[in-house]
Amino acid sequence: MLFSSILGHGHLISHLTKTADSGRIPHAQLFVGPDGTGTLAVAIAYAQYILCQNNAGENSNGNAACNLKFESLSHPDLHFIFPTVTTEEVKSKPKSTDFRTEWRQFVMQNPYGSLFDWYQVLEVQNKQGEIRVDDAQEIVKLLSLKAYEGGYKITIIWMADKMNTEASNKLLKLLEEPADKTVFILISDNEEAIIQTIRSRCQVLQFNGLPEQIIENALISRENIEARAAKKMAHQAQGNYNKALKLVQENSEEDLFEKWFVDWVRAAFRAKGNASAIQDLLSWSEQIAGLGRETQKKYLNYCIEMFRQALLLNYQTTSLVYMEPKIENFKLENFAPFVNQSNIEAIFNELSQASYHIERNGNAKLVLTDLSIKLTRLIHRKG
Repeated sequence: MLFSSILGHGHLISHLTKTADSGRIPHAQLFVGPDGTGTLAVAIAYAQYILCQNNAGENSNGNAACNLKFESLSHPDLHFIFPTVTTEEVKSKPKSTDFRTEWRQFVMQNPYGSLFDWYQVLEVQNKQGEIRVDDAQEIVKLLSLKAYEGGYKITIIWMADKMNTEASNKLLKLLEEPADKTVFILISDNEEAIIQTIRSRCQVLQFNGLPEQIIENALISRENIEARAAKKMAHQAQGNYNKALKLVQENSEEDLFEKWFVDWVRAAFRAKGNASAIQDLLSWSEQIAGLGRETQKKYLNYCIEMFRQALLLNYQTTSLVYMEPKIENFKLENFAPFVNQSNIEAIFNELSQASYHIERNGNAKLVLTDLSIKLTRLIHRKG
């Protein structure tokens, strides 16, 4: 993957190429950025730039055979670590090397893909992905070998915040005593979830969401989207190119999330003083509880954003509103007055707490039922 294929981040790419050109490459770097901004794509392009000895022209004077290996992500001096779960094929102690083929296909198909997308490839269901100590031990073995091409050895740890305690401690030892010409690139959208001792040993690069114009141009040039439609999708994507691609494909899970959300708030409105409507909330809780935990968490984050959009509309900051519900007879402007300063903080806290408890393997049906009852009270609170 070449820098020329990356969307945006020109200043960060300039910084990275300068470190490589000068031979002053930090042995540990942490790329921090939200979903769909290209942190993984930049990391791979940076690894290719280093390993193939490319220059500012990327391919000129570089190692052609080396660049060819990167087209299939099969360079022997590039290693990937990422969250995994047990599957029908890997029944215990899963590690990244067990899913090498699936990972390469996933990244080559869409290097802007999210953790949720990867979990769908693994079919995690109620399991939660994790980076375990077996991965760290595998890296120790690989780094003990001589570099295939006599240069650097690079390890990219995607979603490094998913490392468990054992894996974190093992990696910390590697960062404290790095072998010569080894580079670690950690990637995360949640920097605070990585232990401080690891963060302190990394040079941190912050990635921002992609500008709307860059996403719009990419949709037009790469996906052949008509200019007007591309502009709307770029606005809705909110800096997330992966989300923009899903809007193009029209198979975004947000269509389903929207239906669940509307069903939920409608039931909450009816439930006040109407005991029979409580059954609708219980049915909703059962439906959502039947999903995988990662889907449940992502859906609750969607709800947080929907309430935030309603609040922005209520306060007439329409330039920041990008959600356009498609459900019949549900208009955000009609819903917005019910989201105000008297209840938004409590709503946000309840949704965040529900997500936290589900992540900690709480009983989803109980958590969601409790959330629904609280929402019924909060949604009727006047500003």
